[in-house]
Amino acid sequence: MPKSNKVTCADNQQERLIKIGWIIGFVDGEGCFSINFVKQPDRQEKRRLRKGYKTGYQVTYDFTVVQGESSLKSLKKLKKYFKVGGIYVNRRNDNHKENLYRYCVRKKDDLKNVIIPFFQKYSLQTAKRKDFESFCKCMKIVDKGNHLTRKGVIQIAKITEKMNHRRIAFRFN
Repeated sequence: MPKSNKVTCADNQQERLIKIGWIIGFVDGEGCFSINFVKQPDRQEKRRLRKGYKTGYQVTYDFTVVQGESSLKSLKKLKKYFKVGGIYVNRRNDNHKENLYRYCVRKKDDLKNVIIPFFQKYSLQTAKRKDFESFCKCMKIVDKGNHLTRKGVIQIAKITEKMNHRRIAFRFN
């Protein structure tokens, strides 16, 4: 009896689980969920006063994975899987032989509807899981619009102090 070329449902499920496992491991090792603050006060331009943020800070957020040029294929796999974000080159002008590339998702809706649900469903296995949980708390504050208030920025800053190796985010004046 000849073998069928049809892929069974079990084969598809197994392949999907292997891919998900690879993504979790890859992001556990190389990924970063980050919240940052960009100082944005009022500033005088030539012909007008450009109004900054009420708090003086813009809150930015992203999910990023960085790899050398020789591993660019891995970033392309992530982009293909998630169908959001972009891949950007960080040109190297030092003594390294290859450029760095980063797969980055910054759009709030893409983070909220694609990236966060994926990592809520398929848990990270390292200490990065805590960073992800903190990232989710911050994104809930952003989603409510509270990042535009002094209280919200302070709340986010306190959460981020514990993220990514417990660095101090910034001091609010």
